[in-house]
Amino acid sequence: MQTLARVPFFKDAGIDLDRFDRRCAWRKFDENEIVVDFEDPSTDVYFLLSGEVRVLIRTQAGKEIILAEMRGGQFFGELAAIDDVRRSANVTALTRAEMCIMPAGVFKELVFASPVVCDKLLRQLTARIRELNARITEHSVFDLKHRLYAELIRMSAPRMGVAGERVVSPPPFHHVLAARIGCRREQVTRELSALSGQGVIAKTRGALVIRQPQVLEHRIAEAMQADR
Repeated sequence: MQTLARVPFFKDAGIDLDRFDRRCAWRKFDENEIVVDFEDPSTDVYFLLSGEVRVLIRTQAGKEIILAEMRGGQFFGELAAIDDVRRSANVTALTRAEMCIMPAGVFKELVFASPVVCDKLLRQLTARIRELNARITEHSVFDLKHRLYAELIRMSAPRMGVAGERVVSPPPFHHVLAARIGCRREQVTRELSALSGQGVIAKTRGALVIRQPQVLEHRIAEAMQADR
């Protein structure tokens, strides 16, 4: 059913969503299909109902930097909707994906109409700014291996049923990790092999397990202290 009631972001909005439904578009994207591209003049907001997308920027030299991967329940495109500036990143579907596409005017009208939705948007933007601040600090302060440690912690979640361990599922490709932290794939492979040999991480079927996240966190803290 094509209704905003399916979109987690609008849960408990406290307003009648029906009047906004007919003003949105609903579309499915194929794997590897570009959803929005650099410099696109569009200002729509995209709400992921299912599937996964990758957000990246590309330098003039052709180097790609992965900013994020998003799954069902998340959204993107809100910056262009707010400031009406051309797209600053490429978003490509990693899998088949279904999305609700909301025009900028509808998005702003809905945000202004619901204090709950407005609060969610502000919190989301704040979280993204904090993450970007952390990434900038890491690139300024850390060497390659410590940037990798921080990225693994950031990508991971607590492992169900195993206290103290964290997991990245599905396990990230080495070239993807390299694009996220700004290095070569071979460097990531070497550092992951070292962590595996130390027993800090292990690869299982369908996941990269961080068996000793406290070791990575301690190393990160030490590197931050050493820079002072």
